[in-house]
Amino acid sequence: MSLLLIVLLPFLGALFPALMIRAGRTACATTTFTFSLLAFALLLSHAPAVFDGEVVRVSWDWLPGLGLNASFFLDGLGFFFAGLILGIGLLIITYARFYLSKDDPMGSFYTYLLLFQGAMVGIVLSDNILLLLVFWELTSLSSFLLIGYWKHLPEGRQGARMALTVTGAGGLAMIAGMLLLGEIAGSYNLSDILLARGAIQASPLYLPALLLILAGCFTKSAQFPFHFWLPHAMAAPTPVSAYLHSATMVKAGIFLMARMWPVLAGTTEWFYIVATTGLVTMLVGAVIALFKDDLKGLLAFSTVSHLGLVTMLLGFGTPLAAVAAVFHILNHATFKAALFMNAGIVDHETGTRHIPHLGGLLHVMPITATLAMVAGASMAGLPPLNGFISKEMMLHEAVAAEWLGSGWLIAALATLAACFSVAYSFRYIVHVFFGRTRTRLPGKPHDPPAGMWLPPALLVVLVVLIGLFPDVVAGPLVAVVSRAVTGGQLMDYHLALWHGITPALGLSVVAVAVGLTLLRFYPRVRAAWAAGPHPEAKAMFEAVLAAFVALAQRVTHGLHNGSLQRYLAFAITAVTAAGFAAFFGTSHAPGTRALLPAEPVAIVAWLLLVGGCGLTVFLFRRRLLAVLVAGTVGLIVCVAFIYLSAPDLALTQISVEVTTVILILLALYFLPKQGPHSSSVRADPMRHLRDAVLAIVAGLGMGGASWAMLTRDGTSLSRYYLENSVSEGGGTNVVNVILVDFRGFDTFGEITVLGIAALAIYALLDGSLFGRVGRRLSTWTPDLPQSVDRHPMIMVVATRVMLPLAMLVGAYIFLRGHNQPGGGFIAALVVSIALIMQYMASGFGWAAQRVRVNYHAMIGAGVLVAAATGIGAMVMEQPFLTSTFAHVHLPLVGEVEIASAMAFDTGVFLTVVGAVMLALANLSRMGRRTAQLPVNQSAMDVDPSAVCAKEPN
Repeated sequence: MSLLLIVLLPFLGALFPALMIRAGRTACATTTFTFSLLAFALLLSHAPAVFDGEVVRVSWDWLPGLGLNASFFLDGLGFFFAGLILGIGLLIITYARFYLSKDDPMGSFYTYLLLFQGAMVGIVLSDNILLLLVFWELTSLSSFLLIGYWKHLPEGRQGARMALTVTGAGGLAMIAGMLLLGEIAGSYNLSDILLARGAIQASPLYLPALLLILAGCFTKSAQFPFHFWLPHAMAAPTPVSAYLHSATMVKAGIFLMARMWPVLAGTTEWFYIVATTGLVTMLVGAVIALFKDDLKGLLAFSTVSHLGLVTMLLGFGTPLAAVAAVFHILNHATFKAALFMNAGIVDHETGTRHIPHLGGLLHVMPITATLAMVAGASMAGLPPLNGFISKEMMLHEAVAAEWLGSGWLIAALATLAACFSVAYSFRYIVHVFFGRTRTRLPGKPHDPPAGMWLPPALLVVLVVLIGLFPDVVAGPLVAVVSRAVTGGQLMDYHLALWHGITPALGLSVVAVAVGLTLLRFYPRVRAAWAAGPHPEAKAMFEAVLAAFVALAQRVTHGLHNGSLQRYLAFAITAVTAAGFAAFFGTSHAPGTRALLPAEPVAIVAWLLLVGGCGLTVFLFRRRLLAVLVAGTVGLIVCVAFIYLSAPDLALTQISVEVTTVILILLALYFLPKQGPHSSSVRADPMRHLRDAVLAIVAGLGMGGASWAMLTRDGTSLSRYYLENSVSEGGGTNVVNVILVDFRGFDTFGEITVLGIAALAIYALLDGSLFGRVGRRLSTWTPDLPQSVDRHPMIMVVATRVMLPLAMLVGAYIFLRGHNQPGGGFIAALVVSIALIMQYMASGFGWAAQRVRVNYHAMIGAGVLVAAATGIGAMVMEQPFLTSTFAHVHLPLVGEVEIASAMAFDTGVFLTVVGAVMLALANLSRMGRRTAQLPVNQSAMDVDPSAVCAKEPN
């Protein structure tokens, strides 16, 4: 249970910052900090078990038929990454409290941050790859909000869009790869997949799955050629940049490669794809970083380079390379988060982060400079800091690796990248904090308050401690994480600052010497770099995106011309063609079931249906008659349900028919009652012939499919439902038990869609009250004479008498629905019809003044009540929306059944009533806008009491 809480706490915490900001910025930050701290504390409570080699697991069945379960597990790797996410998250929360200005909406910032944090924790703790994919996409969405937090800046919006496009596209590829992987392993649980190395690597689907999964990893972790989005994400506030680069977003792809290492690594394909991509990324990022003038830009490309370093190590496929990768992930998180926060301090206090405008800050910002020098030296790989040890381990593994038979190529290119790494690290230190002091700065530089320098200072302390005592401070953690990465394959190794004189040490010395030389002659090196070609990734991305948008517009404009008739023709043609292809693509024999004789009543109903459909076609321009005929067809279908002994369907059909016909007639008030007469039949007779042929063929196809099904014996789920309705669902009305229990998830999806549709109707109609459309409405005049009596007395009296009776009938239908025909949906429609008639009789405005209901809230409450019913089942360790029931004896009443399905039905009831009444409310607002009449003060136009008072006695 605690694992679930670790994942849920950030999401729960995201509900509070927007509220707590009203109590002040400190209260908002403290609340955010508290939720992250609780999650971090729960994580640390599992540390003894994890360090003992145990794997903590928890699982709830959610959709077991689809292989989607809420399964989480905590091993060394998950513990390590969750610790980074939550631990550094606490520092970022503290830092952001003092970094953000008073004009920045801090509540929104912390909400986005916690959403992002929760998604990342979900990724690293998920034991089900389908669940992992859900969290993976959540990171893309929440990072979009964080990167575009300063939405008033064009570069912020562009960076957010670029990040979402690139990582989202990679995520789609990874979905396909994960599905292939699950198909190969026969399970979607990571625990099972990690044990299927042989089957996965021997499968012909291994390479496609590998390429698709790596596409998701490479785009997320900014590997070449997908590296360009990460530097543009620097338009986000510095706390976001520090979090993204050190512990979260870009580490997601690294995590997944490490997680899949036991089953995907060790092959030639893995080595050449992963190691080569990492090496190229490492070199490209390091070279570009040296020539960036923006502090955050330099650090962003350095992150790209270090991510390439880790990717290369994982690509080598050896246990010691995996150990080096794990150790460098830890080291990179410490010094990179510290450096990004340091860059934010410089920008915050000086008003700029443009390196040519900075210099000599050591004298005025000594604390900031000290932190930068230590963290920067670690990034450069200097002893006695942690970055030196992991760089040495990287060079050692690079020397041992061969690429196409060459034993020196990887080591040479890795050393070259290390040279540039030293150069850009020292450029950050020297060009910003040493040299001539600049006086013309937007702000007066000084060290920030402790709330800004303490978080990076804590990380810098770790940088030093890990460097001096690596085996004591980091050794146990690296060991347990490395065992999780390699699946237990671990050779003897020793984390130490000094391993003697080795080839790796010699290459490291070369890297430092060349790096310092590059910095010494930086102006000449910069001039040589400026003279060469520099493809701009952003321009290329925008060009490719513009080309795709143009193509999409051409296709869209070619297919979508605004004609619903054309869209239906395409859809029906596709469905009909697929149906006939399936039918004629295989052999079949005539059905063997005996036919029942057609009763005269059935023949008459069939003729009426055919006649009604024909009349609808011929009367479609006379809209009022067409609606009434269509309603009549629905009523005939209702009679057919009664004839076939389906009372639940009959009640649903008639209530839906009445509700929709009334709402359509109300909407028809704003439309011409006669459709336009066109000469399209004469102008294009073939189109109408095409439509007629298509309608006939599709109709015959559907009729033939129904005939084929009805004349054949077969098995269905109906027997299962009939046999288990009482024992499993606690109800004798099988239809209702199916809706609220067996197929409750379908019903939940349907009410959710209904609520969304109602909100969409509200948005569309609400928009029509303003602007050009609103002005047209205000001057609109009906096309037919209007009744003088807007609220007739007889209708008011009749609806007033009917309302309590209808409410009683609705309550009766609702309460009996689990065992007799009825239920929440039918009851909601009965109540809605009664309310519609009442509101029509006296006017919506008059009625709404007396019954003040927020229909938006009613829809939301309905969906939440239904969801809470399902979540309650999960809390009781049952599948989502599993119902329970009990029989209790009440005095004077007798035995009464109490079922959790009633709560779910209540959610259905609230959603349906809210949706219908919201649509009615908006139609009423449009009507009042057109009439420009005040809301009536009495229930009817003629007040009988006033009339009686005037009459003589």
